[in-house]
Amino acid sequence: MSLLTLNARAIELKVSAAALERTLKEQLFNAPDARYYLRGDRNSACYVYIDQATVSFQDDRVVVHVSTHSRLGAGVFGKCVGVGFNTMADVSVVPQAEGESIGFRDARVDRFTGNKELDFLLVPFLQRKLPASMKLNAAELLRAALAKSKDSTGYNVALDSLKVHSMLVTKDRLTVDLDGSLHVD
Repeated sequence: MSLLTLNARAIELKVSAAALERTLKEQLFNAPDARYYLRGDRNSACYVYIDQATVSFQDDRVVVHVSTHSRLGAGVFGKCVGVGFNTMADVSVVPQAEGESIGFRDARVDRFTGNKELDFLLVPFLQRKLPASMKLNAAELLRAALAKSKDSTGYNVALDSLKVHSMLVTKDRLTVDLDGSLHVD
């Protein structure tokens, strides 16, 4: 029997750049070497990979800065005959409400690597794969946080529904406006 049902309106959830960065690393850079390979793998003579992703906020956008490492050329006897590049790239996205989730749209590459072949591989990743990997399901996060509420409060608190309405990038946070309902047993 439910003791109490609470309907919440206009709740603000503030998400830090560090939280978005953790999400990105958990979903995309989760290999043992914390890299994402666009070409090849850790045993390849020639490769392109991205690592060291950092997230920050600028104006109304979320900015992701990545390090790129590459050996471009042809593999000959286990060695890459070609050129190597270690450079940086930046992509920025606009946060977008997606039901229970915090999503991202309008990906814009703000800094290219300066190498045409490397950028040819990198741009589709930065514009599609990376923003999709940053998506957060706010309802799942809140349900997981509330799952142990009985241990800490003596009451079972559960999230019934959640709707993300809008998001705004402030100086150091992504402020999410949402509605939801909880019940307490």
